[in-house]
Amino acid sequence: MSFDFNQIYRSLAKSFPKTCGAATPLTHVLHWTARINMEFNRAAHSTTDLALQNGLSTLRWRVRYLCSSIGRKQLMSITGILWLGFVLTHMLGNLLIFAGADTYNSYSHALISNPFLVVAEALLALTLLIHIFTGVKVTLENKSARSKKNAMPSNGEKAARFQSKFMIFHGSILLVFIILHLITFKYGSHYTTVVRGVEMRDLHKLVFEVFQNPIYVAWYCVALISLGLHLSHGFFSSLASAGIYSPKYASAISKFGYLYAVAVSVGFISQPVYVYLFAH
Repeated sequence: MSFDFNQIYRSLAKSFPKTCGAATPLTHVLHWTARINMEFNRAAHSTTDLALQNGLSTLRWRVRYLCSSIGRKQLMSITGILWLGFVLTHMLGNLLIFAGADTYNSYSHALISNPFLVVAEALLALTLLIHIFTGVKVTLENKSARSKKNAMPSNGEKAARFQSKFMIFHGSILLVFIILHLITFKYGSHYTTVVRGVEMRDLHKLVFEVFQNPIYVAWYCVALISLGLHLSHGFFSSLASAGIYSPKYASAISKFGYLYAVAVSVGFISQPVYVYLFAH
């Protein structure tokens, strides 16, 4: 089966208006092909614009959601969960103080030599700032909402409110502690030592030096007790706000949260107590 393309061109030419006096059918085809291509491009641009508008609409919706009360609570819970993991790993690393100076300094050197340390620190700082901002905002909103209610809460609600009421107080102590902790240890006195032929910072010596001060040891213990109280409520509430919750396992999760908080606090406090009392 064959096609007479000249006949097709002539048929097309008859159906298209002539744009020039002696234009050939092929000229018209080329002209209208260009017109069709232009329409396709216009449609493509319209599709792109529509996709961009949909993307912006989705972005605006997400921003509005994160700025809502529920969104802020979930954002606070997610950043809280990240810090739940960080404080646990940091506490376990601190326990290497019991393994001796070389082990402790080698662990510290491995951390500060990690090329991703800057990224991790930036992520921790960002999540901490988000957690603080959303925490303060949610606390103020809850306080305003409670002042508008006249009904007496149940015993369970009273207990939850008692814990959440002091979360911002615990958090304020911890914020001061984090700042002082960084000044004292990250940016504090710099001693050096050599472990297996590698020169590194002698953080072990600095820890022993700092924890000879009873005032600093007492402050450290108060701050880490505050951390335990913060975690005991934050563990359950963070999981619940993030949607990781089941009424069937609520009691078990709550108990595990308390055990987690105690373990982390005791693990941190064991370091200054050990250094001050037994490692002169």
